[in-house]
Amino acid sequence: MAPETWAIVVAGGDGRRFGAPKQFALLGGRTVLEWSVSAARTVASGVVVVVPRASLDDPRAALEADVVVAGGATRAGSVRAGLAVVPDHAEVVLVHDAARPLASPALFSAVVQAVGNGASGAIPGISVSDTVKRVAGGSVVETLDRDGLVAVQTPQAFRASVLRAAHRGEPEATDDAALLELIGATVAVVTGEETNVKLTRPADLALLESYLSGVDRPVGPRP
Repeated sequence: MAPETWAIVVAGGDGRRFGAPKQFALLGGRTVLEWSVSAARTVASGVVVVVPRASLDDPRAALEADVVVAGGATRAGSVRAGLAVVPDHAEVVLVHDAARPLASPALFSAVVQAVGNGASGAIPGISVSDTVKRVAGGSVVETLDRDGLVAVQTPQAFRASVLRAAHRGEPEATDDAALLELIGATVAVVTGEETNVKLTRPADLALLESYLSGVDRPVGPRP
């Protein structure tokens, strides 16, 4: 039997770099947030959407969501706001950035399956193709071995009890996998997707449109 899974879709940013709330930008006739919630719904029995407090009453935030809550001052704070309303009986919790609207249902399934197979957490990663250097004071101080590096994406899946433990004390990190690392939990890596681009700037939207036009993606029904 598949573990009871809930998803937290984080859409709490104000879109400062994008120039507008990017979670409500249109992509292929749907909002970016709709795409992400729809994909999460393929593996999750419940979906929590986290938005800025000013967007709580925006009807676009509630499309296909079970619960909509206001986010915190940081990404970790927003995840905690979502986690607070995830039912205690949930066994696996997914955390996904709404700004990655083209994460496929297969990718959601892969991270959930990795947790079901025994990992405390699972994240998608893609190999780093560029040379990566550490810089300090405007000068290169080290060239990193890229063979041991991956660029990390969402969705990320976690055993619910471990994710709650990792957030205890309200620590901060750029993703939830880093919080698991801090408590010594094991995080598995599954193969990520090149098309799973994070929407950050307006030019990214055109790239996502080009990917969308070339991919036949199953999606859930529109309300």
